[in-house]
Amino acid sequence: MVQFVTPDIAVDIGTNNTRVYVKNKGIVVNEPSIVIVRGDNSKRIIAIGDSAEEMIGRAAADVRVVHPLRDGVIVDYEMAQVMLHYFVSKAIGSRYFFRPRMVVTMPGKVSKVERRAVINAMEHIGTRQIFVVEQAFAAALGTGLPVYDPQGSFVVDIGAGTTEVALVSMGGIVLSHSIRVAGNKIDEAISGYLKKQHAILVTDRVAEQLKMDIADVRADKNPEHIAVVRGRDIATGMPLTVDVNMARVSEAIADPLKEILAAIKWVLGRIPPEFAADILQNGIFLTGGSAALPSLDAMIATEFGVPVSVARDAGECTTLGAGYMADHFDMLGGAGRDNG
Repeated sequence: MVQFVTPDIAVDIGTNNTRVYVKNKGIVVNEPSIVIVRGDNSKRIIAIGDSAEEMIGRAAADVRVVHPLRDGVIVDYEMAQVMLHYFVSKAIGSRYFFRPRMVVTMPGKVSKVERRAVINAMEHIGTRQIFVVEQAFAAALGTGLPVYDPQGSFVVDIGAGTTEVALVSMGGIVLSHSIRVAGNKIDEAISGYLKKQHAILVTDRVAEQLKMDIADVRADKNPEHIAVVRGRDIATGMPLTVDVNMARVSEAIADPLKEILAAIKWVLGRIPPEFAADILQNGIFLTGGSAALPSLDAMIATEFGVPVSVARDAGECTTLGAGYMADHFDMLGGAGRDNG
């Protein structure tokens, strides 16, 4: 049945997960940004999203896992277009008379080519108007911060591919900094440590779970804790189980955490004097999937001497902020991109 009234939507395209928000319904799709195809050059799509993730490591040798995004931007345009079309169709149906209007999130620091790739992908799946919003602004809005008021709100959005640090006020971003160091780089540091020190290969999922099982990201404050880790022996390829000291894991992730702290420091050091009192009073708000990394908020608070809070539903703040804009699309003015 053809839908004559198509709801406005928001699409939060993440390196690891893509979420689709439908006006007046909320987040209706939240699935891994993964496509599985058969053969290196084949266009035969086997699975997308949740069903694709379930097949990782369990499919035949000629099956290829494709991650269309890396560090927050599209790296495989064709597969990204297929994936996005699937998610949007799943959210609102594939048969509609009027093409939907869409709010789409994007990292703050992207090239014109990377930005164009996202817009082109959205145009090809069928949208009549696109409004692009920076992830940091959407995250601040989704957190419930007073982003339209004449006061400064400081947000650090730590996703999978990028960390977005921004000062937001009066409906816009006053100052921001984006780095391609975030949750995935932390996971890679953990995997690298296990490979080097324990000669074991683990899946991305195991590395991510270890990350969230750390008692404290500060190695000097991490109590003695041993985790049992299962993977494959590098030398033999056979299943292997090792005991891992989690304090050493905290040490292993120090470098990516230092880069995130440096990004925060970069923005804090350039804040206009008018906003300094706002930040000292209200503090820093952490959003994104890695915001809940144990004691990360305490580390940042100690480093910069300001209060730090982890947002409720931190992993969904960006989507919820973009969704709020989709709910009020007519108020976005002429900043949206008209596609016909």
